[in-house]
Amino acid sequence: MSTRTARQSSKQQNERHTAILRELVKQPSNRRCADCKRNDPRWASWNLGIFICIRCSGVHRSMGTHISKVKSIDLDTWTPEQIENMKKWGNYKANLYWEATLTERDNNFERWIRSKYEFKRFVKSNDIPDPDTLPNEVNLRYIIYLLFFYI
Repeated sequence: MSTRTARQSSKQQNERHTAILRELVKQPSNRRCADCKRNDPRWASWNLGIFICIRCSGVHRSMGTHISKVKSIDLDTWTPEQIENMKKWGNYKANLYWEATLTERDNNFERWIRSKYEFKRFVKSNDIPDPDTLPNEVNLRYIIYLLFFYI
């Protein structure tokens, strides 16, 4: 494969990955930051499988890459493995694990994020589950549709 062909292939792959991420972030549970619930997150922690806002991405970066690996949805290059992890998790499934025993949030958002991911304060088990074993997000519109037409 020539260098030019390789570059074109790489560019096409990046465009596909960006399109996939843009579709994932449109899903109901991903439309808001996984941590502070701000609208329209444009960043992600690919190893945690979550979409986050720019403010929370700064806290994630400060924890170190051994805890959270942050990338821009639009500006960075993603590997197929990173995309697959985002597809497997998403905010809903990730928060089922990271917020399993949560009773109330800390108002200090940096302390809250560190408690959640660095210190694993709200998890039931330190063993991170296979995301395929967790329930999928419930589509409320679909449930309303079913109730309206079939009951």
